[in-house]
Amino acid sequence: MLVKPTNIQGKGRALVASEPIPAGQILLRDRPILVYLSHHDHDGPVVCAGCFRKLSSPEPNAAPLLSCPSCSDHARFCSPNCQSSALASSHSSWVCKALTCLRSASTLSPDLRTQANFLIAAYNLSSVSPSDFSLLLSFQGSGVESPESHLLHSFILAVIALHPLPKGVEASPVLTALLLSKDKQNAFGIMEPLKDSGERLVRAYAIYPQASLFNHDCLPNACRFDYFDNPGDGNTSIIIRALHDIPAGREVCLSYFPINWNYKDRQTRLSEDYGFTCNCDRCQIEMNWKDEDEEDMDEDEQMDGPDGGWDGSGDEQDFPHEYFFMKFLCDRENCGGTLAPLPPENGMPSHVLECNVCGQFKPEEDEDSGVNEDDMLDE
Repeated sequence: MLVKPTNIQGKGRALVASEPIPAGQILLRDRPILVYLSHHDHDGPVVCAGCFRKLSSPEPNAAPLLSCPSCSDHARFCSPNCQSSALASSHSSWVCKALTCLRSASTLSPDLRTQANFLIAAYNLSSVSPSDFSLLLSFQGSGVESPESHLLHSFILAVIALHPLPKGVEASPVLTALLLSKDKQNAFGIMEPLKDSGERLVRAYAIYPQASLFNHDCLPNACRFDYFDNPGDGNTSIIIRALHDIPAGREVCLSYFPINWNYKDRQTRLSEDYGFTCNCDRCQIEMNWKDEDEEDMDEDEQMDGPDGGWDGSGDEQDFPHEYFFMKFLCDRENCGGTLAPLPPENGMPSHVLECNVCGQFKPEEDEDSGVNEDDMLDE
């Protein structure tokens, strides 16, 4: 593998480059151990309950969509393979009954319904794949009981009372809170295609066994791509590509959110969802910059630039990472995605960049396609 797990003091588990990695190189392809739908999908069966591809209206003479034998109005499948695979795993008989209970749980808010979807998938995993469930429990997340976790646990207990799990772990308030923390700190959002307005809904969430080890950096050296609507097997896999050259031994990091978020929003999300404060190179610069400048700007001015405050003016002492945003931030309106080079071919670097949000391909403007991370950090 091009990346290997290690422990970094102050960070815990991490992935580092096991050898020099060229720009655009695919570092990891990872299949999920668990996928579950976001609540916004509750209005109808718009995705396959097996592969999570978007379902479109059948064309004339096309094979009809297949239904779940028990909940035909709520779960559809795009093929016999998806149906048979899901009915034996992710859409087992117990999941089917639990989701029916969830549809009648009128006291749960949309956010809690999404978390209930996760708990149904996780407790089902303990039954259909104990090894993957044990792996899930090994991920980061300590679990703190709360009124929300108790409410969700009461829902799970009510489901189990009506429909006992065939086998698996015994549900408890401590375990439910622990599972919720694993989800919060490790799940990747699977987004719907970008709308013209810039709005993107979360279709589903997925938890990946290896990708969960990537730590965050506000100036990442890699980014992730997913192609859930692509045909063929493995459409739910996540793909991690290097943004620029990465030397051996360097930690490989992703950004947990769009790279154009401003300092305050980044720190708030990291503190609330992941329990840490980021002290990366970029944050150390923006911490002082924001304190000095933010009070003098109105909201519109703060959003002019790619970082919600930097407008491209000023010199490198004000914002030394200008080049990073000029090269890797997608310039399509309302996108905010990250551009990564296509994988090298026959050892030759690509000069075409792909956006991981809108999917546009863009020729690389800079003739020097190899950007070394050490050079960026020394600016």
